Amino acid sequence: MISTVTLNVSIDKAYKIKGSVESGKVIRVLECNNTAGGKGLNVSRVISICGEEVLATGFVGGHCGALVEELLENDNIKNQFTHVNSETRSCINILDENNISTEFLEKGSYVNKNEIDKFIEDFNKIIDNSNIITISGSVPQGVPTDIYATLIKMIKAKNKKVILDASGDLLKEGIKALPTMIKPNSEEMENLLGISINNREEVIKSAIKLYESGIELVVVSLGGDGALLVCEEGVYHGKPPKIKVVNTVGCGDSMVAAFSVAMERGYSNTDSLKYAVSISAANAMTFSTGNFNSKDADSIFENTIIEKIY
Repeated sequence: MISTVTLNVSIDKAYKIKGSVESGKVIRVLECNNTAGGKGLNVSRVISICGEEVLATGFVGGHCGALVEELLENDNIKNQFTHVNSETRSCINILDENNISTEFLEKGSYVNKNEIDKFIEDFNKIIDNSNIITISGSVPQGVPTDIYATLIKMIKAKNKKVILDASGDLLKEGIKALPTMIKPNSEEMENLLGISINNREEVIKSAIKLYESGIELVVVSLGGDGALLVCEEGVYHGKPPKIKVVNTVGCGDSMVAAFSVAMERGYSNTDSLKYAVSISAANAMTFSTGNFNSKDADSIFENTIIEKIY
């Protein structure tokens, strides 16, 4: 089983509007889609669509927290959250008629030490029933920046695989525990390594440096150009065919989900890259966040090229 950790869960509202976002104007929403959000729950949804068993965990609280659990149950996604006193946050993504996305992201309400300790106790039991665990996104107020390092150490102590997809100090602290896989972008690698990255060759060199620190798989998303993978066998570029882009929100989460599914199924590293690139690209063809059409993914997979760079 694959388990997903989302400490900063949210209700994600996707608004589709006519025209563009204008300050000081009343804007009528043409279409609204509510989903159980937070990066890890996007991962959960994609894993489920891929056909693998998944368990979602993290913090939920209040009326919005109850709605998150209800929405996940509607999607047939098992969940085992630690309940807190504060209200789960809401986030808004506005998609205009040119498919330009504008996001409003709440911080996440305060979680206290007793609630954090309870989560760690609950999580220790979840690890036992999991083969792969993904850890994604930000954390609520009150949660220490080394929380992901703590979780990764717990996971590795039980010889399970873990994917970390975070940023800032959470990523900087998290990689000290050497997760199985990370998925930084160029800006995140600049912050981690204290350098400036100006071209593709520098992206590759930076990813290799992170791999050499002891991380088995370093994946760097390249947007419409696919992704890079640095692993034991070398450096690879997975490039999808041209697609009609509808909404790119959730593509990174879809890639994480697909890599976790590939690990669960025992795919080779290159097949994992090809699978992940195809699922990520298929997500960009849908309005819903963390969703894809299987026929789209299959077609993209057949036309995705894997090139060995080094």
